[in-house]
Amino acid sequence: MLVRKRLRTNSSTEPDDGSDPVLDYAKAVLSGAEIAGPHVKAACQRHLNDLEHGPSRGFTFDLATAKRVIRFFERLLRLSEGQFEGKPFNLHTSQKFIVGSIFGWKRADGTRRFRRAYLEIAKGNGKSPLAAGIGLFGMAADAEPGAQIYSAGSNKEQARVLFEDAVKMAEQVPDFKQRITFRGKKRIDRMSMLGGKQKGSFFTPVSRETRKRGSGPRPHMALADEVHEHPDRHTIDILERGFKFRRQPLLVMTTNSGTDRNSICFEEHQHAVKVAHGDIEDDSTFSYVCALDDGDDPIKDPSCHKKANPLLDVIITREYLAGVVKQARDIPGKLNGILRLHFCVWTDAETAWISRQAWEACEDSTLDIAQFKDRRCFAGLDLSSTLDLTARALVFEDGHTEDGKPKFVAFAHGYTPKATLLAREEADKAPYTVWERQGFLTATPGSKIRLDHVADDLVKDGIAYTLVEVAYDRYLIKDFETAVSALGAELPLREHGQGFAQRRGCEPDCPKRHKHDPAPLWMPGSIDALETLILERRIRFHVNPALRSAVASARFITGPAGNTRRFEKNSPGGRIDLCIALTMAVGSAVNAAPPETGYIDPNELVVV
Repeated sequence: MLVRKRLRTNSSTEPDDGSDPVLDYAKAVLSGAEIAGPHVKAACQRHLNDLEHGPSRGFTFDLATAKRVIRFFERLLRLSEGQFEGKPFNLHTSQKFIVGSIFGWKRADGTRRFRRAYLEIAKGNGKSPLAAGIGLFGMAADAEPGAQIYSAGSNKEQARVLFEDAVKMAEQVPDFKQRITFRGKKRIDRMSMLGGKQKGSFFTPVSRETRKRGSGPRPHMALADEVHEHPDRHTIDILERGFKFRRQPLLVMTTNSGTDRNSICFEEHQHAVKVAHGDIEDDSTFSYVCALDDGDDPIKDPSCHKKANPLLDVIITREYLAGVVKQARDIPGKLNGILRLHFCVWTDAETAWISRQAWEACEDSTLDIAQFKDRRCFAGLDLSSTLDLTARALVFEDGHTEDGKPKFVAFAHGYTPKATLLAREEADKAPYTVWERQGFLTATPGSKIRLDHVADDLVKDGIAYTLVEVAYDRYLIKDFETAVSALGAELPLREHGQGFAQRRGCEPDCPKRHKHDPAPLWMPGSIDALETLILERRIRFHVNPALRSAVASARFITGPAGNTRRFEKNSPGGRIDLCIALTMAVGSAVNAAPPETGYIDPNELVVV
């Protein structure tokens, strides 16, 4: 058949033209002839270093094999959709470097050196078609009997994106298509090889939602697309566990940059960056991580755009990126998403209410809580039992600006059950043991948070500082009050709801014979107050990595009217409790009556 003839033409016995596209790209990047970011430069330098020193470690570069796989793309595969419909898959120089490196490097036994590849490249630079082509090679031309190729996504729909790219490419080569059978009830769900050395090989999408059929997967290749959207390691780990049945398995991870620094994607990102720079030794991982250099500003300077977009002027046009940049300028809410998707910047959540830069500008490493013993203090208390953290925050008055606006300083502390500390550290991908050792968390005995420990700390705060008010949410407050009473103490508690609804408290001239109940504070107003303080640099934060993580993990949902906000987590493992407690404390502080004055209804105050 014609396909078999082409595959033979692509064999390593074809006369060599003497070129080395992998080496050529590496040299071009390192000389500056090809614009690239710091991690791609490191990957290129690693290639040159390994050419010199790799043989002493048992690794050699097989140029003939690298070029054979490149020819498979360019002479057999056809692209689909849009302006590239039906055109040969001519690899860009950066793609030749990627493909050639993955397949060209060999171990002493002749098998592939790299078993994992992490590719982080900006949106629209052909990551999914490239991975799909690798999968087609693995299914049809890698001499692996019964090769199982899986495209793995965060859900069924995402898993199908890469798989359908592969299907469209396979369908455009008639003789290639004749060697493949397509199966699926409503849509194509799987394609399998009919004959030859790779008879029984197949390519299929898989996700966490995919039902298990028969024995576990035994992948020859696993292609994990958009890793930044994977909620955890579950799907990828299952596929990698099946690698033990193969001589030279390959996991290819493709992704945009993400927002969640407690995610599998950021974990793999950090690992790939360290591997590229030689900070850790991992000869089984190939790394191609696009990124800007420190000081680059893609919104102001288009000369850095290619560092994140290696296919600039090939797929991505400068005109398109100029339009994207204009959106970022005109619509601030789009900035984080544009930086992440188009310029490989790890950002906070696209809906984050405050940028990391604005937050860190208010951090002060010189703060010592003992300096504020004589200042009025306002506490925020977010209680929990087992899963979330319990958080306590203290906000102190800190004088005024020249134009008379009040300033504040803030401290925060968290509590978590000691018995589940390690398990929750693994589940949340957060360094709880480190934060405990550094004094930012208290691990209370048992599998539930001991509210008596929290009560004891707040009572001590009431003794050490001028504690005016403790803002609380109703959840578990009765248990907390019991713990305070057991200590023979009383705290100045004030309700602070975490939702949208609002109700008024007692008026100053309330005729009822009871302690006046001031109107509860509510999260939307407190969020507005904290936001204003940060943006106007009227609050200083004690440097606290647990608090910083909580702020980065927080995003908003809006109320029914669309004009109120409250916090929610931007990922399942995110813990925002310290951020909530801080916001409650700020709400208490900015709405407090001035010293030595009567009660003031906070609904009549204007937060500036």
